[in-house]
Amino acid sequence: MPPTGSLIPADAPFSAEQEAWLAGFLAGVAAAGRREGGAGDAPAVMIDVLFGTQTGNAEFLAGELAAGARARGLGGRVTALDDVTPDQLAAMSHVLVVTSTYGEGELPDNAGLFWEALQAETAPRLEGLRYAVLGLGDRGYDDFCQAAKLIDTRLEQLGAGRLHERADCDVDFEEPAAEWSAAVLERLVAETGVTGDTGASPSPKPRAPRSPWNKRTPYRSRLAVNRLLSSPRSAKEIRHYEFDLGDSGITYEAGDALAVVPLNDEALVGGLLTHLGASGDEEAARLLRAEREIRTPSKELIADLVERAPSSELAAVVAHGDRSDLDSWLWGRDVLDLLRDAGPAAAPPLAELLSLLRPLQARQYSISSSPLAHPDRIHLTIASVRYGTGKRAYEGVASTYLADRVGEDAAVGVFVQPNASFGVPADDDAPMVMIGPGTGIAPFRGFLHERAARGATGRNWLFFGDRHRETDFVYEDELTQLRKDGVLTELDLAFSRDQAEKVYVQTRMRERSRELYGWLEEGAHVYVCGDASRMAKDVEAALLGVIAEQRGRGDDDAAEYLADLRRAKRYVRDVY
Repeated sequence: MPPTGSLIPADAPFSAEQEAWLAGFLAGVAAAGRREGGAGDAPAVMIDVLFGTQTGNAEFLAGELAAGARARGLGGRVTALDDVTPDQLAAMSHVLVVTSTYGEGELPDNAGLFWEALQAETAPRLEGLRYAVLGLGDRGYDDFCQAAKLIDTRLEQLGAGRLHERADCDVDFEEPAAEWSAAVLERLVAETGVTGDTGASPSPKPRAPRSPWNKRTPYRSRLAVNRLLSSPRSAKEIRHYEFDLGDSGITYEAGDALAVVPLNDEALVGGLLTHLGASGDEEAARLLRAEREIRTPSKELIADLVERAPSSELAAVVAHGDRSDLDSWLWGRDVLDLLRDAGPAAAPPLAELLSLLRPLQARQYSISSSPLAHPDRIHLTIASVRYGTGKRAYEGVASTYLADRVGEDAAVGVFVQPNASFGVPADDDAPMVMIGPGTGIAPFRGFLHERAARGATGRNWLFFGDRHRETDFVYEDELTQLRKDGVLTELDLAFSRDQAEKVYVQTRMRERSRELYGWLEEGAHVYVCGDASRMAKDVEAALLGVIAEQRGRGDDDAAEYLADLRRAKRYVRDVY
């Protein structure tokens, strides 16, 4: 089911114990402790660790790999994939790639340019390169770790030699990633003959510690504010939440995400237990409520039910072999729906069902506040997911958990997911263009508060829209005040259903083509937040159209212009 809140696909960061485990592994690798080359030390072999990331985990693992290489006397440097050209890649001797997969088998936003260049007919041969690839993904998707698979195959096609077999890690990636890392580092030492002693300083530059708060040990934050933003007459239910940081020591930046650890709806848990004819002992009920994904059926459950109920509607759809048909049939259905379709006689025993369900994952949302304006709280802007048929009402797991099931001043498990690539420009004079319809406005509210608190002089332009101005113009009073204060220089609104012809943010972009291109030429940073499947693609098409129209040099020139903005980190997206 497509998300309607500012939800970000998540692969949860390391827990404190997992962090300690991996640190111990790396320390063991070093034997005598980590050693990092000083200014005058040139390692005999440089290991280039390249990462593609959407939420930061691949970048963290890349840093750990480079540290492990240095601990063994090898060189180790970390670079984003988009910062590497094919010629630079051809000049490298040993490359380790760590990448997540985004969307429907796509490369992360900071790896797309690298992949385009690697696919080109002009890509150089790589016979002198030794490489290995580590993928992060989610087996719940058909294109599991597709980005890693594509890069692995293409490097081999270009003549590079595989140093070690690729590893494809599921959402609980820590242990398999550490095992792969250990094996790769051992192979590197064996191949290069490096002894592990470079005479370097025994005191490496310390890394900034990661927060102790994570999915396994979330901070129990008091939900201080739960306020309806949209009108009660709106077709949507958009809410503003504020989480009290108390004495947690949690810090965040505008543009980061907050992960919420939800609990499943007791009514759905009860429905499952009733259908299975299970008594629902305390531990089984707890697992269904707090640790298993019961909203979205797993592939394992689908396969099991097809085998148990070959005459079911699900089995007929699967037998047809059309992925889009299966996706359409599954859209909106939950685990209880599939069990009912299979029939009572085909229901697996409760213990087997629990083994077929995926772990319940934290849901990540774009933070809609600035730490300069709200250092003691984190704000979120979330659309509650609610829909139904004549037979059943359905609800989003986390959105309605917050809206309905967390009492006043009750605690919610949360942790921050940093997003280093999506933040306010470091240059306070730089112009900023923000495109975020619906709950995509979330990070840009934080950006505007950040710039106001910093006294930034750079101009700010927001494109915002939704269905109806009267019912869906969230934060209208705030935006109006920011306009009056001179913080928000330009505000273009697109309420699609207020007129016969639908108007979207991309419509407004085209209408102001000349001014928008002028901002780009003056160094503006462009940010997009919202739905990846439609909005983000339409906005990018509009942006390319604006550039092509204003430059008058054709589509290829516009594509290269936009690619240059990506390379300069002036066109970045937070899409889901």
